[in-house]
Amino acid sequence: MTTPMLEVKNLRKSYGADLVLHDISVALAEHEVKVLVGASGSGKSTLLRAINLLEGIDDGQILLDGQDITAIKVNPDEIRAQIGSVFQSFNLFPHLNVLQNITLAPRKVHGVAKDEAEANAMQMLERFGLADKAKQYPDLLSGGQQQRVAILRAVITKPKVLLLDEVTSALDPILIAEVLALISELKGEGMTMMIATHEMGFAKRVADQVLFLHQGQIVEAGSAREILEDPKTPELQNFLSALREAGRL
Repeated sequence: MTTPMLEVKNLRKSYGADLVLHDISVALAEHEVKVLVGASGSGKSTLLRAINLLEGIDDGQILLDGQDITAIKVNPDEIRAQIGSVFQSFNLFPHLNVLQNITLAPRKVHGVAKDEAEANAMQMLERFGLADKAKQYPDLLSGGQQQRVAILRAVITKPKVLLLDEVTSALDPILIAEVLALISELKGEGMTMMIATHEMGFAKRVADQVLFLHQGQIVEAGSAREILEDPKTPELQNFLSALREAGRL
């Protein structure tokens, strides 16, 4: 049996008396894309932050390529070097230009020579239509361009898993399309991803499996068609009804 690239086992996380993740278990195979959907506060972001060791957990295990990354002696920085993460805010370094932002981790974390790192970065920028932005600083870019640069910065180190947390939430529809096109292309190249999103059309397009979270639990899991067109539980039915009323489905 093939070892999952990422496996979460019976994960529990509380903030004081508030249980935000309740016995979450999910496995992500290499090259697979799982999409997390659910209302704000359902636990999507907390789950992604726990996987990247930005949040401590109360119980359970997280395994990356078979390694228990929640073990006491694990070095979090070494683990994060194997996981790409992109969040709602772009988090680009404002004092560094695009090329410097993208090459920082390969050079400082992975020991890649400057010339090689810059050549790899320029090749990637060229491929995704951003080569002319290489020497520009983040504040001169549109939101969609900044988010695409943030994603390229995360994938240039060839992470085992890419985590994307509501990466389009701060963008207008045209810029959203730019970012989603990039993510779709990464899927086509076989990137292993776990994505939290409110974009249901995008979930339908890229997800191998959709997980619906409600109050810190995975209530339903299935194909995009099963989740979005044939909901079984009242919780998911209510969630989809609210999206329809808001014109988002």
